[in-house]
Amino acid sequence: MAPRANWKGFLKVAELTCPVALYTAASTSDRIAFHTLNRATGHRVRRQFVDSDTGKPVERDDQVKGYEVGSGEYITLDPETVAAAVPDSDKTLDVSSFIACSDIDDVYFDKPYYLAPAGRDAEEAFALIRDGMSKRQVAALAQTVLFRRVRTVLIRPHGKGLIATTLNYDYEVRSADAAFEDVPDFKLKGEMLELAEHIIKTKRGSFDPAKFDDRYEAALADLVKAKLEGRKIEKRPPPKDDKVVDLMAALRESAGISAKKTRKAAPAKRAAAKSKAASPRKKAS
Repeated sequence: MAPRANWKGFLKVAELTCPVALYTAASTSDRIAFHTLNRATGHRVRRQFVDSDTGKPVERDDQVKGYEVGSGEYITLDPETVAAAVPDSDKTLDVSSFIACSDIDDVYFDKPYYLAPAGRDAEEAFALIRDGMSKRQVAALAQTVLFRRVRTVLIRPHGKGLIATTLNYDYEVRSADAAFEDVPDFKLKGEMLELAEHIIKTKRGSFDPAKFDDRYEAALADLVKAKLEGRKIEKRPPPKDDKVVDLMAALRESAGISAKKTRKAAPAKRAAAKSKAASPRKKAS
């Protein structure tokens, strides 16, 4: 059974228009979820908004949006005013430009979606766009209204379909300068760098998402299963206390040993050469 589309509209490239459907590519809906219960009755409890000063419940019809302009001072906006500010949607992913797939920093990636043709009539135009992008090895930048907001979307070929990734706005992505300002400008050289490269080479592999387990989710599943079966819930053993190796110390030690060997070898070679030069030459026969 085909999944339910989150959004349906049109993918437009210049004069070419293709009906498309957007599907969720990554979801947390399969995670184990807990409800909050009343311990005494076993009934679910519900969240309620209360006035921060009076403590009295505030009904939905009496709730408005507020923007804080000062300490305890707000400007209020009713739901109708907020709804009127939402941009109208024409249900069109309008491609503004094509860029190289490597032109955009991954830090701008927000959420991925699968983009597929919406109906048999769209398959030929969809294949034309997909294969053209794949052959030129480009991605498309498009804009549309998604879930009540204008979003910029990066569209890339992916197998028989396309991946549409919503992008963070520039003001949402924090500058890396603040995070890295205390990192010293220090570069390794010589044998230490070679040893580091060797370690990286021995650990070289490929990405396989099936190899990465959600241990917390698995632990919750075991916990729920044990509770249902009436089994005693065993405490998980503490993690093994593996020996922590200071990589930099090991690299320095290894590089230091090599340097000592080199320094010891150099005087020995010079002494041998000097002894050879000082020995009397044999007369020619």
